Amino acid sequence: MSLKAGIVGLPNVGKSTLFNAVSNSAKAQASNYRFCTIEPNVGLVNVPDPRLNKLAELVKPERIVPTQIEIVDIAGLVRGASKGEGLGNKFLANIREVDAIIQVIRCFEDENILRDEGPIDPISDKEIIETELQLKDLESIEKKVSKMEKMVKSGDAKLKAEYDLLIKAREHLSEGKNLNQLDLNKEEKELLDSNFLLTGKPVLYVANVDEKSMHTGNAFSQRLAEAAKKEGAEMIVMSNNIEAQIAEFEDPEEKQMFMDEYNMKEPALDRLIHSTYNLLNLSTYFTAGVQEVRAWTIHKGWKAPQAAGVIHSDFEKGFIKAEVIGYDDFIHFGSEAACRENGKLRIEGKEYIVKDGDVMHFRFNV
Repeated sequence: MSLKAGIVGLPNVGKSTLFNAVSNSAKAQASNYRFCTIEPNVGLVNVPDPRLNKLAELVKPERIVPTQIEIVDIAGLVRGASKGEGLGNKFLANIREVDAIIQVIRCFEDENILRDEGPIDPISDKEIIETELQLKDLESIEKKVSKMEKMVKSGDAKLKAEYDLLIKAREHLSEGKNLNQLDLNKEEKELLDSNFLLTGKPVLYVANVDEKSMHTGNAFSQRLAEAAKKEGAEMIVMSNNIEAQIAEFEDPEEKQMFMDEYNMKEPALDRLIHSTYNLLNLSTYFTAGVQEVRAWTIHKGWKAPQAAGVIHSDFEKGFIKAEVIGYDDFIHFGSEAACRENGKLRIEGKEYIVKDGDVMHFRFNV
């Protein structure tokens, strides 16, 4: 299941530094954070999950396979991108292809780093990006509404529902609001998402601060945090330069020594990856055997057959049942056999909703 999160931002905000930090971190810890370049500025990044290693300690498999998300470093945006300024068309086309947005905002002063937008202002930067995305969405909706105006008179109820929804979305955008803030039911959201509009995507904000503000934040990041809170969005404070330095260490002890100097318990990158995973509404289940212990990515709320289909489509087509052990039970009893003996292995059917951390084995027949 390939899901993408795109890193976006104005020029010189630390966007590429963040992407490079993610890629370097992946290379430096090949067993846990493997990074695979697909094409320039696109990478598969492993999701850190200590549960995977704990299961492996018990099962002792031949290999450990983490779950992954795809991170895309998208070309920088400038004012007027919706009209094709700078790399606007490329920027907006790339955003259309991702499932969630990681918006990097500059929250530090540095006269050596050029800035075209005047004094540092995280709210203004945020609004520039949002305005360009909103204008492009309005353009897309206007085109589609124009095409539908005659067809909708045919009396097709489904067509009329989509037309009305687009009119509602157009009014919302005209008020300077993103579509991810529009109150929709599940069916309406799915219908609107099918139009691949830009401002309907979930957003995670990264406040890129200076070194001295990496733990406490600063006045710039506080303003951004207030704006994110109003949207119900998450914001992470981090120093992208420090993260890039941490990612360069290949020796775990040297890396830990460096982090100790900065009073860091974990890289902020780990929090960023976890937050992105949650932003994409993803969940993890495990398979655990002597050949491999593996984490599998699914959407939250998926039922057992759908989860089985992530392994192979035949598993979903011929699904019979799932043998399920809760992660905590597996760790407590130490093995599948012990869980079975103690009544902690459950047999679940097609309606079972998979829980995050479930250790599963599927029975199927094709």
